[in-house]
Amino acid sequence: MKNEELYERAQRVIPGGVNSPVRAFRAVGGTPRFLQRAAGAYLWDAEGRRYIDYVGSWGPMLLGHTHATVVAAVEAAATRALSYGAPTAEETLLAERLCELVPSIERVRLVSSGTEATMTAIRLARGFTGRNLIVKFEGCYHGHADALLVKAGSGALTFGHPSSAGVPEETAAQTLVLAYNDIGAVRLAFERQGAQIAGVIVEPVAGNMNLVLPAPGFLQALREECARHGAVLIFDEVMTGFRVALGGAQARYGIRPDLTTLGKVIGGGLPLAAVGGKREIMEKLAPLGPVYQAGTLSGNPLAVAAGLATLQLVAQPRLLERVEATTRTLVEGLTDEARKAGVAFCAQSIGSMFGLYFRATPPRSYAEVMQCDRERFNRFFHAMLEQGVYLAPSAYEAGFVSAAHGEAEIDATLAAARRAFTSGTASPDQGR
Repeated sequence: MKNEELYERAQRVIPGGVNSPVRAFRAVGGTPRFLQRAAGAYLWDAEGRRYIDYVGSWGPMLLGHTHATVVAAVEAAATRALSYGAPTAEETLLAERLCELVPSIERVRLVSSGTEATMTAIRLARGFTGRNLIVKFEGCYHGHADALLVKAGSGALTFGHPSSAGVPEETAAQTLVLAYNDIGAVRLAFERQGAQIAGVIVEPVAGNMNLVLPAPGFLQALREECARHGAVLIFDEVMTGFRVALGGAQARYGIRPDLTTLGKVIGGGLPLAAVGGKREIMEKLAPLGPVYQAGTLSGNPLAVAAGLATLQLVAQPRLLERVEATTRTLVEGLTDEARKAGVAFCAQSIGSMFGLYFRATPPRSYAEVMQCDRERFNRFFHAMLEQGVYLAPSAYEAGFVSAAHGEAEIDATLAAARRAFTSGTASPDQGR
């Protein structure tokens, strides 16, 4: 069946025809591609068209799709059981591995999604401190728990609704939203309300309002203020974990948070996430403490098998360095092609994550992200898609490179960009 037929059929039984909003292509227009299979750096849609993939299932596929070792591990686990609802030795092995790779994590609880992980983290912060107020940053997305859907990024940004209907005002009132990278605002908030702040949650590298890097001193200021006022610092590394560095963004920037949330890469493409951190905070979780959290499929054996196999491969010497170098080659090439075409465009990367912006300089905040030319991005997106390059269908999402991307894929992507930049889909202007 054609993509259009599949989309029409899906809309009859699934709200919007998709099971996660950004997949609907409403931000960029057109019909979403219904995918049939994936291998390495490539995807194939229902019509048999092949695409170079820079979405990577929104981050998990650091090794590339259907990596043979990961698939074999999942297949072996599936022959034993699909689910137990009881402890397994493999869950402990994965927990030990996470504690080893991310030194700030002393205890860890496995869950099934990033939303569960961040929801649990803020509940822990409140339970540990006895306070209610949570600080988050404009444009950062931490899943769809009520308290965190206030000026959120990701799909909420894409559709122009930074908050969600259905979130009670009294719940939103317990979330204080500050501008990302604004150290002065952080210090002022703690000066005024430090005694009420239970915790600060932040994407140490923002990836849900496109890619925004932390300004020098920003993360250190968060650490200092939380320590000074007895608040819990939560790094949401669902996206950055094992993408920015083996020990996450916290290792790259030398900051030790109190709690960390992980996801995406740690499940190797299957639903798996985690919340971990200081022992004295984590031991507030039931059954040891009064903070309740549970999940029927937490520690699912198939997801744990995929996670163990993935992390073993990711930790191989120089793998992350090689993928980072490939990512850097991509963004430098895209920037050069845009410059030669006279298009106001820039790009940047960190680890295996990258951002593309139709503006003269990379944004440093949500406000600057909103200055990017979204319509120009939409035209660029479709021009690339027609040439077999699959980018995120939103101007407000980071992109991802995998270990399966090589010279051939980068060269093909840059050739497609050259045509897109010069074809009128991204016509020259004077920029901003």
